[in-house]
Amino acid sequence: MVEKRGKKGHSGPMKRIITALVVIVLAVGFASAQEKPDALKLYRNGRDLEAAGRTEDAAAAYRQSIEVCKQDLTDNPKNMDAYTIETWALVRLGKYQDAVDTCAEALKVTNDYRVVETMGEAYFYLRQYKESLKQFERYVDAAPKGERISTAYFFIGEIFRLNREYNHADIAYSTAVYLEPGLSLWWYRLGTVRESVGDKTGAQTAYQRALKLRPDYKDANEGLNRVRT
Repeated sequence: MVEKRGKKGHSGPMKRIITALVVIVLAVGFASAQEKPDALKLYRNGRDLEAAGRTEDAAAAYRQSIEVCKQDLTDNPKNMDAYTIETWALVRLGKYQDAVDTCAEALKVTNDYRVVETMGEAYFYLRQYKESLKQFERYVDAAPKGERISTAYFFIGEIFRLNREYNHADIAYSTAVYLEPGLSLWWYRLGTVRESVGDKTGAQTAYQRALKLRPDYKDANEGLNRVRT
């Protein structure tokens, strides 16, 4: 009986010790997970810093984001979120060829429309407009309600404008401002292509919308004065 009570007496403290150890291990694991850098948060922080004019700090945040993405891809080579964020950050850093190359790698894994759109932007900044248009058209077809759909149409408008295909540019810009009417530059661009084909009434409307959003917009004001005369 004494031996039995002795075994029982030891089992209580031992269980408490084991429970405490389990709690500590779980807590350490949770803390480690919490401390792991978040690539998307770093990227968004970079955007905020860039908007505030802190370009060097923004670039540092983008580079950190890329490093986190690379580690995430080492852990899981099919992590499309990591590929997506990395290509966004590369574009913000102006590393357009690197962005194209990384997009190409990502698209070997799966046809992720977010990567397709970023590839279109990277090709645009490389002035490879034919390839850029191809990617944006792929994006529009694949994700007609995608998060970047209005931006895609704006870039399509830019490509047509640069190629002097003003009627096509009008359609693309018009779609962009319909989807996202709060950007003065987009209205201004729409005004310029309408002015280029002699549509003074349409150009006036577009310039006025640009000035309503940004009253000090010099180019839009000059455009409005031209089409009024």
